[in-house]
Amino acid sequence: MEIPAQVKEVTDRLQEVQQEIAKVIVGHTEAVQGVLTVLLAGGHALLEGVPGLGKTLLVKTLASTLALAFSRIQFTPDLMPADIVGTNIIMQDAGGRRYFEFQRGPIFGNVILADEINRATPKTQSALLEAMQELHVTVMGKMFELPPPFFVLATQNPIEMEGTYPLPEAQLDRFLFKLKMAFSSPQELAEVLDRTTEPREVAVRTVVDAGQIEAMKRVVLEVPIASHVREYAVRVTFATHPNSEEAPDEVRRFVKYGASPRGAQALVLGGKVRALLDGRLNVSIQDIRDVALPALRHRIILNFEGEAEGLTTDDAVKAVLERLRPDTGTIY
Repeated sequence: MEIPAQVKEVTDRLQEVQQEIAKVIVGHTEAVQGVLTVLLAGGHALLEGVPGLGKTLLVKTLASTLALAFSRIQFTPDLMPADIVGTNIIMQDAGGRRYFEFQRGPIFGNVILADEINRATPKTQSALLEAMQELHVTVMGKMFELPPPFFVLATQNPIEMEGTYPLPEAQLDRFLFKLKMAFSSPQELAEVLDRTTEPREVAVRTVVDAGQIEAMKRVVLEVPIASHVREYAVRVTFATHPNSEEAPDEVRRFVKYGASPRGAQALVLGGKVRALLDGRLNVSIQDIRDVALPALRHRIILNFEGEAEGLTTDDAVKAVLERLRPDTGTIY
């Protein structure tokens, strides 16, 4: 099959998935596209939003459109690493001999919903690190591979921080995108009420399976990117560092640390998927700009002055995009 035919197949499948999700989820187009982008890029996503916006419902609906094993882990302060990964338990055979047998935890799935991840202790949060990065877990010195595709979607509430444990930067960096879900418009809220307060049943159709997703991920890697577009992604990443020559004044003054190399990888991979979503076989600078906020916002650390001024990392990324010309990458 030629690459253009593969691109059309990927685009058609993604449109079908979006149509099925739209049967349940009202609005939140950017979040839906962001989740699909992360899925095909082979990464993980962090969904942030106030309660009741449909973060959990979005993940469950996505899982319904995919012929994949779905696991939901509700993070609480008393959750232990073994509750996620699994543990060895004592078994007894017919002859009365006892032996250890590993009982797999909910991490052994394809689509993992880590609900309210910041409510668990750092020790439990760290149980996800090896799985997210290495695609395997280690229990008592023995390694267990996770089934591909492996996709973690974590949610967190940004307004209720009492009794929570903010994710460390090392773990935040392992999320390809950080997606924010905004409050619905009045029209969207009215549609939500129509769908949820009346007797209506919605059946979501399964669109793709594990083999198709793995094939689509390979197509993403084969999407070509021009050297000047790749260079633009590099310059955007470097411009988030306060000591960079191309950093805008807002970054020099209010940012302590800029984005890591994973940020540049997220820009390129996200740009490739965005091109496929649009049915194109080439990555444009606009694709890089479109994914800059979700790819970089969680990889920038503000200094004390920036936090005191009430700035956000989104402000820093927007300042970088405003200062870098889309056509040449030079500074205004």
